Formats: sequence, structure tokens, C-alpha cells
Amino acid sequence: MNKSIKLIAADADQAKATGPNVLTIANDANPAELSLAGVDRIDLHFPKFTDGRAYSQAYLLRRRLGFTGELRATGDVLVDQLQLMQRSGFDAAVLRADQSLAAAERQLALFADFYQGDAAHPQPHFTASGANA
Repeated sequence: MNKSIKLIAADADQAKATGPNVLTIANDANPAELSLAGVDRIDLHFPKFTDGRAYSQAYLLRRRLGFTGELRATGDVLVDQLQLMQRSGFDAAVLRADQSLAAAERQLALFADFYQGDAAHPQPHFTASGANA
């Protein structure tokens, strides 16, 4: 089962990206070109819900660069995006102001597990011990 993403209401986002341990990456930046030494949290921005570059950045940070700190989605974050964000490696999401925390929680509860691998669990479900092929 996937670990659930932390949901943050837009008006409750007090932990803005400041300080030496928090990094904000533009959605057109290549994370592989940045120094991640000492970074505890990375904020990845969605300027529009139709711009998915931050998904690729999150996956790259988790799977290829081995980043283990918090990945936070900010910007135009809709309830419908949360499942994919979680599967791409995000730990937290700051919802757009018009999005409901209750609806977001319902969205995340729709599926307990996934057949395909993802950033958190790269092995497909059918290869898990005890699973029938």
C-alpha cells in the first residue's frame, strides 16, 4: 500500500520555501544540475494544472537522484492530480484555494494499491512476494 500524501490547505501553508534546507525548483529546471546537499525539502511548482513537468522532476529526484527529503507540490494543485502526485514521489501537496480537503481525502482513498510500479514502489504488484502472476 502506498504511503498517503500530506494534504495542506492553501490558507494553511505557513512553511513557505525559505531557509538553506528548502529549495524551490522552477518547472523548467533540470534537477540533475542542482546541488541537493543539505536540502530537506524541495517545492515543485505547477503553474497550471495542465503543465505536468513537475511530475517528471519529482520522479527524477526520487528514482534517479535518490532524494529522500520532502517533495511538496505547489501552485495549481487540484484534487484530481493527487493520485499521480503521490505515485510520482510527492510527499505533500498544497491544494489550490478552491479545492476541498475532504474531497482530496476521498480521492486518495479510491485505490489502496496499484498494479504498475511507481516512484515509491518500483516493482510491479505482480512481482510482490505472495502475489499470483
